[in-house]
Formats: sequence, C-alpha cells, structure tokens
Amino acid sequence: QLQLVESGGGLVQPGGSLRLSCVASGFTLNYWAIGWFRQAPGKEREGVSCISSSDSSTYYADSVKGRFTISRDNAKNTVYLQMNSLKPEDTAVYYCAADFKACGDHEYDYWGQGTQVTVSS
Repeated sequence: QLQLVESGGGLVQPGGSLRLSCVASGFTLNYWAIGWFRQAPGKEREGVSCISSSDSSTYYADSVKGRFTISRDNAKNTVYLQMNSLKPEDTAVYYCAADFKACGDHEYDYWGQGTQVTVSS
C-alpha cells in the first residue's frame, strides 16, 4: 500500500524553526516529485515547495523563499521541509504529496494526512 506520512508539526513562536518530514512506504520517493502544500482555515490550499525526481531541482512559493528549504534523503526514503523565520501567516496544515511526473500546478497522485503548524506567541 502506497502511503505518505508527515510529522514534525507543532506550536512555535514567531521567528522560530520547525522541520517537517514526509516518509514514504510502499514506494521509493526518489523516483517521484514531492511537493509540500499547506491549507489555512478558510483559505485555499497552496503549494509551498517541491523537489523534482529527475535532478532534484527545487521550487518555492514567493512567500517562503529564503526561509524554507526542501531536501530529500533517499536512504531514509524521506523528504524534509526545513522552515526557518516562521511567521504567524505560516500557520496551516501542511501536506506532502507525490507525483510520478513532475513538480507543477496539477493534482498529485498521493497525499499524506497532514501535520499542523501553528506559529504564535
């Protein structure tokens, strides 16, 4: 069974950091493009970052550029999202998703269950 599981969310003060993990089971992550998305209450889901399968190119939303870093550890079948200088507007449920084709603005093939990130003092 193909599954993605996120972890690492929590409550953090503004300016703090969190590292989210996305672990795959049932398939090998390095053959897939992996995206991170988020959805805040009352807002549409938005793409945050993505790492491609072919050459591990990375992509970021303008709102997180310079603060978030996506990476993959193939040995652990895991993709990470390092989030620094967090702001209250980063508060959302964060999801990872896998697509066999590429990063982009399209529906991804598999989704995790999400992890809550709350940035508040």
